[in-house]
Amino acid sequence: MKKILFTIAFLSFAFVSYSQDFSIGPKVGISQTNLDLSKENFESGDAKFGYHVGLFGRVGFGGFFLQPEVLYTQTKGKFSFDNMGSGQDEDYESTFNRLDIPVMLGFKLFNFLRLQAGPIASINMNSELKNAVDDVEDVDFEKSTLGYQAGIGLDIGNMIIDAKYESSLNKLTSNVGSFSTDQRINQWILSVGFRLF
Repeated sequence: MKKILFTIAFLSFAFVSYSQDFSIGPKVGISQTNLDLSKENFESGDAKFGYHVGLFGRVGFGGFFLQPEVLYTQTKGKFSFDNMGSGQDEDYESTFNRLDIPVMLGFKLFNFLRLQAGPIASINMNSELKNAVDDVEDVDFEKSTLGYQAGIGLDIGNMIIDAKYESSLNKLTSNVGSFSTDQRINQWILSVGFRLF
């Protein structure tokens, strides 16, 4: 993960050095998250809302741009667990507190519309499973995960609006208690930022 972050930082610096356009500013937004559990005894629950806040930067060259971001993100996920096929589901809610570092690469259309996609590195800061007991109390969350984002953006004066879809490229946790899982976060993201310059 350190090599990936170093490579992203180096490429961002190189792009800034040769860019024709540079901007930076704060960014906030909301997300709608759904846990995708694909193992027996686990069932994904209703989508939950989360939020993020942080900074974005953008460097452009011609019609293309690179937009790295550093965001504190809190997301939640709900799932049901049927212990030993008893038919009596128990509901649980996970809270994920992360440092997200997405890097969007894209191009502009009509000078205000953006198409963008790129990787996102997520570093687990503090994640927990609420009201966990017995079989599901030991959750081994990964320290970092890698995913992707893709979507569209609008530039209106100094304000930017981003609408993106995010999914994981690797597991958030390999197990819940003694049960192995393939647990991924899929979410829709809506963000608003303001270019300070």
